[in-house]
Amino acid sequence: MNKLKILVILGLTAAIAGCAAHPDPIVDMQGVNPDLLAKDWEDCEGYSQEIVVSKGVAKGAGVGGGVGAVGGAINGDVGRTAANGALIGATRSGLDANREKQRVFKRCLRGRGYRVLN
Repeated sequence: MNKLKILVILGLTAAIAGCAAHPDPIVDMQGVNPDLLAKDWEDCEGYSQEIVVSKGVAKGAGVGGGVGAVGGAINGDVGRTAANGALIGATRSGLDANREKQRVFKRCLRGRGYRVLN
């Protein structure tokens, strides 16, 4: 796999990961002031945006590529295994960052007294 293909795949992975970032929490609306929820929602969403997915994806790609290259040195196919390792590492790191965004967002809402159901 050449470098251009790797960059395209990593870019697509990052874009997909960004689109999947923190699906909306389901909040029990009983006794909730919708205007206050809207303000708190915006605040909590801002906190979750502090987690930068692209940095995690880049780091995961680097680590995965390094691990793949070591494996490739053993079996004689450094390029392919390094590329596969980079793709796997980037994807995994992107998914982990998105899960963390979800946790931060929901934890923030819970901390402000909302009952988050998912």
